[in-house]
Amino acid sequence: MENYRIFDSELDRLAHKVIQMCSQVNLQIVDVVYALNTIDSSLAKKVIANDEYINHLDVKIDKLCQKIFALQQPVASDLRYIISALKINNDLERIGDHAVSIAKRIEPLQDYSQMVTELGIDKIGEKTKNLFADVVELVKTHNLDYGDQIIQKAAEIKDECKKISSTVLVEMMQQSEVVVVAANILIIANLFERISGYSTNIEESISFVVNGEIVKHKKHSDNINE
Repeated sequence: MENYRIFDSELDRLAHKVIQMCSQVNLQIVDVVYALNTIDSSLAKKVIANDEYINHLDVKIDKLCQKIFALQQPVASDLRYIISALKINNDLERIGDHAVSIAKRIEPLQDYSQMVTELGIDKIGEKTKNLFADVVELVKTHNLDYGDQIIQKAAEIKDECKKISSTVLVEMMQQSEVVVVAANILIIANLFERISGYSTNIEESISFVVNGEIVKHKKHSDNINE
């Protein structure tokens, strides 16, 4: 009985750590989007500095999962959560890295804020921020209604990023003087799209926890049947 109490306590601790990690990454996204929209290099530097804490949480969660596995063999539902926690943690760490990569490209845009607005990269940032707010709620509540919203918003972001990329490439060919800044904007758009992609990964992991169904394999099977 004592082992079960310890096991349940460690599971609760893991859930808390995953939510903490998700909330911290959310702050990074909120800050980097605001820094991009206002071309605030000081806030961008704060995002870069905060990455160390996210990396610290990443290691903590990995070690905690290893500790839980060492305690005893988890039952099916607990095992699903532990496996998913490892994957969610990895996806969150990658999202944090992408937020830092965006932050590093903000200072070179100081003289080109109008281009950021004209190309709509600021709107993509806001949509990504809104999408990740749903990710936070999904991780906290396991309410799959948020998952549906994440999938829909991620698809919209992907489509709009492709449009922006096409426009930026035209600008680069027509105006050689903006090649460097346009390249940074192109990379930022790609990074926002990747953040949305990792967000759908998290949705799939939570769906696996709730339903015990590997979503990617189901999608693959559906495509074969078509």
